[in-house]
Amino acid sequence: AKMAGFESQGMVLCAATPDHSKVELLSVPAGAAVGERVFIEGISGEPFAPNQVDKKKVLKNVLPELSTDANKVACWQGKPMMTSAGPLTAPSMAGTPVG
Repeated sequence: AKMAGFESQGMVLCAATPDHSKVELLSVPAGAAVGERVFIEGISGEPFAPNQVDKKKVLKNVLPELSTDANKVACWQGKPMMTSAGPLTAPSMAGTPVG
C-alpha cells in the first residue's frame, strides 16, 4: 500500500484494551537497528514475499494470536517477538491484544 505517495514496507503494532479505550505503540529495545527484522523466538526461516502475505491471508491468521504477556512482552502464541537487542514490549499493558 502507498502512504503519502511512497510504498509502505513496514508495520506499526500496538497493544490495546479490547474496547480500544487505551492503545500503546510497542516499544523496540535500545540497540535495535532501524529496519531490523522482527522475529518470533524459537522460529526460524525466511519471511514470506509480499504477494504470499496477501495470498495466504497471513495477517488475518496471525493477528488474533498476538498479545502481551504478564511481563508486557509482545508474543505470538506465547512466544516473544524479538529483535537482536531483545523483545518488543508495551510500556504499561500486560495481557492485552496486539494489532
